[in-house]
Amino acid sequence: MPNDKLLSFLGLARRAGKVQLGHDPVLDSLRSGRARLVLLASDLSSHSSGGILRAAEEEGVPAVTLKHTVDEMGAALGKRAGAVSVEDAGFAQKLETLCADR
Repeated sequence: MPNDKLLSFLGLARRAGKVQLGHDPVLDSLRSGRARLVLLASDLSSHSSGGILRAAEEEGVPAVTLKHTVDEMGAALGKRAGAVSVEDAGFAQKLETLCADR
């Protein structure tokens, strides 16, 4: 899996309780102002990703589409999810750096 350092760190953020997984929890995180970064799986449907991307743009939150699939992200997170909201500034900053390094 390319760049599994990113997935490992994402798993760490999940275990720390700093992420929301899935379409509706990510939208709630964005609309409540808790989201610092949104990550989307490469194979997430345009219907699901479109609403999240619009909400992220409205809230001024960076959104990144990863090269990883829903299944790959699910394996790292322990739950199948194609959309992830990172709610901790430190984790978000490190994940953005890892995304830029690929």
